[in-house]
Amino acid sequence: CIHEVFDRRGAGGVDGAVTTLAVVAGTIGAKLEPNIIVILGAANLLADGFSMAASNFLGTRAEKDDHARIARIEAKHIDVDPDGEREEVRQIYAAKGFEGDDLENTVRIITSDRQRWIDTMLVEEYGLPSTVRSEWAAAASTFAAFVICGLAPMVPFLLGLDNAFALSSVITGIVFFGIGSVKARWSTDSWWRSGTITLLIGAAAATLAYLAGDLVKRLAG
Repeated sequence: CIHEVFDRRGAGGVDGAVTTLAVVAGTIGAKLEPNIIVILGAANLLADGFSMAASNFLGTRAEKDDHARIARIEAKHIDVDPDGEREEVRQIYAAKGFEGDDLENTVRIITSDRQRWIDTMLVEEYGLPSTVRSEWAAAASTFAAFVICGLAPMVPFLLGLDNAFALSSVITGIVFFGIGSVKARWSTDSWWRSGTITLLIGAAAATLAYLAGDLVKRLAG
């Protein structure tokens, strides 16, 4: 569903922005040169982006395999005991408030098409989606979101701008708030609350990274 797709892309985007900003903040805290920031940031984008995409690929493939396995089980049930499976459909829709001719017509329509019957049981009995999206699409969208949002903290450094870290923080903060605000469409939170929470999480990560870099710099002399 759209919600699930955005959740995964949004997570990839937030992770990309958080980890890259953390690299930038930690490097600034350690008083390293801007070119080091660009090198470490780029390495983070590619390595962490690939890692997250691979994880999403494997997770989605596992979901797809499980979906296919349960579909085969349900198809076998229909072949072995069609009357029993038909009665399950009847009970499912009776519990939804269908009765009389409406109930019987619904059962007849669903069970008249084998694939529709299987899809219905997957959704109603197992709580699964009728289809699972491509694992390749899941991985690609996650990687794209990670890289696009992860580039935000690096833009001022890539352009060689003055006050690059301040600009990087502002740009990334806008990205955080934007992702959080859009996510509010599928939650009970207001857009500004969801955006603010996401912004604060990102700011906390950047602060910790900066302090860690500064601490290491002091300890290393």
